[in-house]
Amino acid sequence: MDRQRAGVRLQVVLRHLSGPSVPAIVAHPISGPVSSASSYPQQFQYTLDNNVLSLEQRKFYEENGFLVIKNLVSDDDIQRFRAEFERICRKEVKPPGIMVMRDVTIAKLDYTPSEKVVTKIQDFQEDKELFRYCTLPQVLKYVECFTGPNIMAMHTMLINKPSDSGKKTSRHPLHQDLHYFPFRPSDRIVCAWTAMEHIDRNNGCLVVLPGTHKGTLKPHSYPKWEGGVNKMYHGIQDFELDNNRVHLVMEKGDTVFFHPLLIHGSGRNKTQGFRKAISCHYASSDCHYINVKGTSQENIQREIQELAEKRYGLESNVDLKDIWIFRGRCVKGERTNL
Repeated sequence: MDRQRAGVRLQVVLRHLSGPSVPAIVAHPISGPVSSASSYPQQFQYTLDNNVLSLEQRKFYEENGFLVIKNLVSDDDIQRFRAEFERICRKEVKPPGIMVMRDVTIAKLDYTPSEKVVTKIQDFQEDKELFRYCTLPQVLKYVECFTGPNIMAMHTMLINKPSDSGKKTSRHPLHQDLHYFPFRPSDRIVCAWTAMEHIDRNNGCLVVLPGTHKGTLKPHSYPKWEGGVNKMYHGIQDFELDNNRVHLVMEKGDTVFFHPLLIHGSGRNKTQGFRKAISCHYASSDCHYINVKGTSQENIQREIQELAEKRYGLESNVDLKDIWIFRGRCVKGERTNL
């Protein structure tokens, strides 16, 4: 391509990327409204040089902090993940280290073990079938664009958002995932979140605030909701609501990659079914651990330490770093710092 043609192409791309925003989007390889930009950045901060992301995709993530890739995970894989989740719910398999969670409104009710009881499972790194999600080549291909070649799977979840009881407890408050993580730099951390079925505002899709990944980590705590709040569902406390939010309408297999400082949450499930998604937070193994003492993350550190003491009999002063070292698994490249 000669210089003139290249210049014309760049102008077309820039006009496309600076278009007006809309309140809701459907997942596409380049998804959602783009923050206005008058010029192309001289240096990329949130993505690494790669041959996977297009110029448009890379620019979109830089400006907005998230990117949806359509139809990334196969129906067959999703069905296998669903079947394994149901086996865990029925207690047919009990992977070591896994955390099974219930909604606060049904936590103390006596139900037959089934998916109707379980709202989320975390830390499935010891479950061979579910952890296979974290090693899918088509997912890691994109993850490497954000983390680099040495990739750690740090935090795993399968979310089974239940039909709301009427108390709105199926909501997830607006938050930043970095609040939970004692490792940095944040720009080398990314979440891959895959829809396991059609997801929209009716069953509680993700809502994101584009561009908020460029800000700082805000103080988090439990919101004061009348119906109660689920365990560890911390939310931002000093945040002024605005209308610049995007609801991610996704189909089964669509995957959104997003920055750990991106403010996001989800609404309540107003349907009679469940809304399932599987996710993993990845980080470069070249990241380093930090001491969160004296920071806004002290409250989540205490909660995780108390949980570790209760579940594993560990001392309450166990180092948060050690807990994350235990959780993390190298899925590509070498395990260096983490």
